[in-house]
Amino acid sequence: MADNVKILETKVLSDNWYVLRKITYEYIKRDGTKSIQSREAYDRGNGATILLYNKDSHTVILTRQFRLPTFVNGNETGMLIEACAGLLEKDNPEDCIKRETEEETGYKITDIRKVFEAYMSPGSVTEILYFFIAEYATEMKVTDGGGLEEEEENIEVLELTIDEAMRMVELGEIKDAKTIMLLQYVKLNNIL
Repeated sequence: MADNVKILETKVLSDNWYVLRKITYEYIKRDGTKSIQSREAYDRGNGATILLYNKDSHTVILTRQFRLPTFVNGNETGMLIEACAGLLEKDNPEDCIKRETEEETGYKITDIRKVFEAYMSPGSVTEILYFFIAEYATEMKVTDGGGLEEEEENIEVLELTIDEAMRMVELGEIKDAKTIMLLQYVKLNNIL
């Protein structure tokens, strides 16, 4: 732990879906003065995300599904286009994303490459997201995908050219941060 931070109190505010805590801490600033602050931190666990790409067809696999938080914050339909992703739960990031890829997209992948990891909303959410890319081919499709019924997932699988996907980012049709980051990664690194 950092020498300039001391946790004074932690209260669980909600343990319904994930855990919301109010944390009071003492923070020593650069000038040496002490400050006591309280913040809420939402702990939903860590996650992994992946962008599937095909070099021959210059395409990517994305998903579309309803996301309630976007709906209550102005997304008229609540539908969001995004890269396949999931929470780690007890898995390591690699096993998690292989499982999620097959469940959501129907592609069984084996060769994945971690490209980076990031805190997605560090002012309020504890989650670290692990970012992967993997090449896909038609013969790797083993199911229709769509998610798990017991998780009440209703996921549409999309295959788009990289140019279509980048245009959709520019037009505001793709607004998911992890997806934008992965699309930009494959473009900036001349993967597609």
